Amino acid sequence: MISRRRFLSSAFAAVAAGPALADAPLSTPRPKARGLNPFSPGIEGLDAILKNAGLRGQIACAVADAKSGALLEEVGADKGLPPASVAKIVTSLYALDTLGPGFRFHTQLIATAPIQNGILKGDLVLLGGGDPTLDTDALADLAARMKAAGLRELRGRFLIWDGILPYIDSIDPGQPDHVGYSPAVSGIALNFNRVHFEWKPAGGRWAVTMDARTKSYRPEVFTSKISVAQRQLPVYTYQDKAGIDTWTVASGALGKGGSRWLPVRNPALYAGDVFQTLARAHGIALPAPKQIRHNPGGTVIADHPSTPLPVMLQAMLKYSNNLMAEMIGMTASLHRGERPNTLRDSGRRMSAWAEASLGMQQCKMTDHSGLGEDSRLTARDLVRALVVADKSGALKPLLKPIYLQDAQGRPIKNHPVKIAAKTGTLNFVSGLGGFVTAEDGRELAFAIFSADLDARAHISRAERERPPGGKAWNSRAKKLQQSLLRRWGQVYAS
Repeated sequence: MISRRRFLSSAFAAVAAGPALADAPLSTPRPKARGLNPFSPGIEGLDAILKNAGLRGQIACAVADAKSGALLEEVGADKGLPPASVAKIVTSLYALDTLGPGFRFHTQLIATAPIQNGILKGDLVLLGGGDPTLDTDALADLAARMKAAGLRELRGRFLIWDGILPYIDSIDPGQPDHVGYSPAVSGIALNFNRVHFEWKPAGGRWAVTMDARTKSYRPEVFTSKISVAQRQLPVYTYQDKAGIDTWTVASGALGKGGSRWLPVRNPALYAGDVFQTLARAHGIALPAPKQIRHNPGGTVIADHPSTPLPVMLQAMLKYSNNLMAEMIGMTASLHRGERPNTLRDSGRRMSAWAEASLGMQQCKMTDHSGLGEDSRLTARDLVRALVVADKSGALKPLLKPIYLQDAQGRPIKNHPVKIAAKTGTLNFVSGLGGFVTAEDGRELAFAIFSADLDARAHISRAERERPPGGKAWNSRAKKLQQSLLRRWGQVYAS
């Protein structure tokens, strides 16, 4: 429960908080029926929502008029909490401001010597350009372009360079080894640095495959291997054996068959492995790929551009892809100065930019995806950033629609209150930030953060994929968000 004194003191503090919310008075909504209900004006309505939430931990929220920046109400809005994937809003703004809407990533093949009579006596280099959306189809396109450039035989080496970005073994090393949302990061990525593992019963044994599948191709992978072990737990084990991702899986966990994506820890060799197979399909035999540290330079013989940055950001926000956020964010940091050394280094640079460009005062990001639990955002800061972003209009079209729900949890797609936002979920952490269009068309910027950091601190590494109590807590946090959005959409209609 938030006291009236605490609410008023925090709200008045926000009046002088910074340029985006400067001179933001406490706003009195249109008169409503008296009584402690979610649609009561002022703190009484918020109290009703918070009491009914039944949510352990900390809750912070803020809402402002998106055009004027006038703060309408807030609770705990200066408390820094983990933003989870809501952090991708900041990353998107950082990338758009730094790289520009016309930016594209480029993955290239270069030759270190001339191709003569179809023969390359120099080296062939697959040059990573930091494209987080590169997939097997794109590599197939590069292989076709290589053949069209006249290459038929390679007598030198086949090299992979991914040094445009630093190598990161796992976005969040605290996550279990096998989760696909925390793969390695480097200057080249393939299929979001995941490999497809499939298992089927076969004559009393298990037939297992590891491939780099897309809709068009399913090349077998040799840089990731898996074997079935006769045990119940742990479900997976992982070792890096000379650049080969080596997994075992417990027989007791396989059921009647299935599949899942496993993370890749050696992105350069993985991409080289798959490209070697695709080149062979064009009759071009390549030697085993070798990773190099420095770009040797040469002549570009094939180039694959990514989609434009806004298209990429829309997909990143919709699917909450962590690898996309990290590679895009680090590329933005690279274009602003020296190559970042770590995710934390790049996150600090983004935080400094957010303070200078968005007026955020307590933005402390340790990465660009929000997966790292040490990142902190305040609701007030995120609202401030959204108010600034609303002036250009570039962000809102990239956010996905969030619908208010009926009593059975079904989306009400024709509801007069419209929401465009980014969700964020970690174990015992839930966030939502974006824009609400109220019943009368008034546009609001909002942020909601909830976190039970004590419960999160007691989760073992093995439990992080599905911790006890996590699903129920998250469900209550989502209901709280729905209640707040309903309130704001009605109470703060002009």
